[in-house]
Amino acid sequence: MLLETKLNDYLLSLLLGIVEGLTEFLPVSSTAHLRLSEALLHIDLASGYWKMYSIVIQLGAIACLPVYFWRRIGALLSTFPKGERGDRTPLTHPLGLTAVAFVITAIPSFLLTKTIGKHLESLAIIGWALLVGGIVMWIVDAMNAKSEAAGPESTGGRIHTWKMEDMSLGQAAWIGFCQIFSGVFPGTSRSMSTIAGGQIVGMSRAAALEFSFFLSIPTMTAATLYTLYKSVLGKGENPIGVSQMSSHQWVVLVIGFVVSFVVAYGAVAWFLAWVRKHGFVPFAIYRIIVGAAVLIWVSKLGG
Repeated sequence: MLLETKLNDYLLSLLLGIVEGLTEFLPVSSTAHLRLSEALLHIDLASGYWKMYSIVIQLGAIACLPVYFWRRIGALLSTFPKGERGDRTPLTHPLGLTAVAFVITAIPSFLLTKTIGKHLESLAIIGWALLVGGIVMWIVDAMNAKSEAAGPESTGGRIHTWKMEDMSLGQAAWIGFCQIFSGVFPGTSRSMSTIAGGQIVGMSRAAALEFSFFLSIPTMTAATLYTLYKSVLGKGENPIGVSQMSSHQWVVLVIGFVVSFVVAYGAVAWFLAWVRKHGFVPFAIYRIIVGAAVLIWVSKLGG
């Protein structure tokens, strides 16, 4: 029976690692999918260990970005602060713009920590966020579809920023503001907020997506490390100290981290190639279907 329990935990960790890796950077909300997986699999959400586990596998997914983009990051560092054309400043260089968007997101998100925590427990909020976010994503992507098809050589279209290097300070600030919604309303998706926000202010799919990836590195790293700090050191509810963990729990944690990293790496590579050719509409449709299903499920539970 003990062996069976351990095997079940390993399989559960494998499944949750796949879910996190697949959904962290796709505009479908990894938070929503993990929360729904936990509800469907009857995971004890009051458990300090499983709360910490969900944070650690998120770090696994985030860790794939510096590895995947290491050449791109190196190129940006080499051109800082003037940029590849020599017309940028420390504030308007892509790395500076990432920092600006991060600060605009981080301060309100920190102040709203308690509200965010309460919303994470609500499947209804998650369902509505998935549904409404899917509709917004569909509309925004459709608005830009004609310009995307015409390409950067065309003039007069909605898109005027085709590369991250051409972004403005105002665009970065706006995207940082949009990202706040994904924290306050779980299910919105940080990726969806930043991508749709970028498209609204004239960025191409590719430029908005790349900036979304770069912005997620400081944003998600800071958020998850802060939450992990509270969980491990007893600063939050139901804390768990590292010294309390058994060898079995450590193995479960490592499985989730590694699987999340590997799957997220593959998802990022696939997503970049897909978006340039097909856009975001399939993800919008998926969000609408899942959001509606969650709301129906919640209404039946309430009834």
